[in-house]
Amino acid sequence: MRRIQVVATGGTIASRSGAEGRRATVLAEELIASAGPLPADVEIGARDVITRGSYAFDTADLLALAREVRTALRDGADGVVMTHGTDTMEETAFLIDLAFDDPRPIVLTGAQRPFDDRAADGPANLGDALAVAADDAARGHGTLLVFDGFAFAARGVRKSDTMSAHAFTSPGRGPALRVADGRVVPLWRPSPSPRLPLDLDLPRLPRVDVVPAYPGADGLFVRASLAAGAAGVVVAAVGAGNAGPDLVDAVGEAVAAGRPVLISSRVHSGPVAPLYAGGGAELQRVGAVFADDLSPWQARLLLAAASTVPGRPPQELVRAWLAGRDPLPGAGS
Repeated sequence: MRRIQVVATGGTIASRSGAEGRRATVLAEELIASAGPLPADVEIGARDVITRGSYAFDTADLLALAREVRTALRDGADGVVMTHGTDTMEETAFLIDLAFDDPRPIVLTGAQRPFDDRAADGPANLGDALAVAADDAARGHGTLLVFDGFAFAARGVRKSDTMSAHAFTSPGRGPALRVADGRVVPLWRPSPSPRLPLDLDLPRLPRVDVVPAYPGADGLFVRASLAAGAAGVVVAAVGAGNAGPDLVDAVGEAVAAGRPVLISSRVHSGPVAPLYAGGGAELQRVGAVFADDLSPWQARLLLAAASTVPGRPPQELVRAWLAGRDPLPGAGS
């Protein structure tokens, strides 16, 4: 019999509606009792860690959730399912994926409609997540996000609709698994991302800010971020990784001062590349690192995690990770 540990953290899946709005109040045991269908021959444990919306999480909370996963795996769980708010689920999934090199499934899920909605989607999502966590097909995929019948790899997954039950997509990649009536169907072979030796016992991750590019954007926010002590900056660039001259100048100043800058795109799908003179090509010339197809929010966590590793420049670790190489060969997770 396989043992799956459910870690409950609140979110819409655990929310009831009230006069002040939706509030997370439903605990893990009640969530599991509502889920279905449950996989056969599986023992399900339950633990409540946080009970609130994920919009209120900071990096200290994300590290605490990763520690809960570590504890469950060390205690012998065959898989872990975390219920979580959808607002920042893609970030928690990505950070956990960075931290663990373990074939056992780690699965996040949630809901778009609250627990007391007459058409609540949480019970089906949780049932699917438990089915995935108990299935051999999920082994080796790294951390997965299960929603509306599909399982997405953590890298590249994005919330793509504010209210639809089909809330998540993985642009350019697609889902890794499908769940049909409790049966898990592989869609592509596992290709997990490299891991970083992230110290999960840190109180929080270093500050890394996301700065948007737009017509007329200057260097104000980059300089303010560095003045506030940021370890680095991610630019949510326009198009394939471009920014205007004032913002490019500020990026050059940051890199010259030893603060790495990653370039992502504010566009929903596609990689970034240094293609245009005065834009992306100039950002590369001043030393910015292009973050492939990572969203600005996942790029931010990659840079923050890399900034915690002693003895190596974070931009070197980021480049190795993006290239699919082990950032620190021989280091444990």
